[in-house]
Amino acid sequence: MAIILDGRKVARDIESEIAEEVKKITDKGNRPPHLVAVLVGEDGASKTYVSGKMKACDVVGYKSSLIRYDETITEEELLNKVDDLNEDKGVDGYIVQLPLPEHISVEKVIDRIYPSKDVDGFTPANFGKIDQEHHSLLPATPMGVIELLNRYDIETKGKHCVVVGKSHIVGMPMGILLAGPGDATVTICHIHTQNLEEHTRKADILVVAVGKPGLIIGDMVKEGVVVVDVGTTRVPDATKKKGFALKGDVEFATVEPKASYITPVPGGVGPMTIASLIMNTMIAYKKAMVLE
Repeated sequence: MAIILDGRKVARDIESEIAEEVKKITDKGNRPPHLVAVLVGEDGASKTYVSGKMKACDVVGYKSSLIRYDETITEEELLNKVDDLNEDKGVDGYIVQLPLPEHISVEKVIDRIYPSKDVDGFTPANFGKIDQEHHSLLPATPMGVIELLNRYDIETKGKHCVVVGKSHIVGMPMGILLAGPGDATVTICHIHTQNLEEHTRKADILVVAVGKPGLIIGDMVKEGVVVVDVGTTRVPDATKKKGFALKGDVEFATVEPKASYITPVPGGVGPMTIASLIMNTMIAYKKAMVLE
């Protein structure tokens, strides 16, 4: 039976550590870190994610602000708000929750965010520093995965890590972190990879982030594999009060018996992503306060 990589527990531990740090900061008369979330539209999943981030801020003692816009907001209006947040010295970090309406260019919005306030770690400048010792703000989800592995003392050095998914939000930065600081041998697979199972069966550590429920089944992994399931997809489920269930990219029932460690969905990577945002905000805050 696999050991569950409990992201909720680790995230709570991180929040407790950050809360202690915030108390020391405010006891000295300094303002607390301030995180802002910008939410466009009425996407249910986005509202849930943002709510979780705001609650985490309350737990650790951060100031948090939620800015909401109707999905009809123009691209120019949103970019103007990004400019305002960039220049606001009272804001240490902010996120523009994705996805955005089709008429707004995600690339333009991300490119406009100051790297020093990019607590999601999405900007090209922060992406380019992932494998450098002087990196500033890492992409939140890959950062959370690495932190989760570290907290369970799972060694990556010399291991064969297979990442399924090559997005710039998770897959690619995940591969860089594992191969660079993690000293692992990394294979990155994606939609065009032929015979996917030939690669996943060789993985000592398997990270899956494609958003396709049940993609990885028991026959596709070897005994003792460490499995990190980043996928979180809403699947209709009439037995649930909300009418849906959250499913990962890994078929838990058939993979868990062969794994040594495995993340659940929900309760695995999701809480760690929020914890990473909290940690990044503290990093941004400390750098801003030094500059001031």
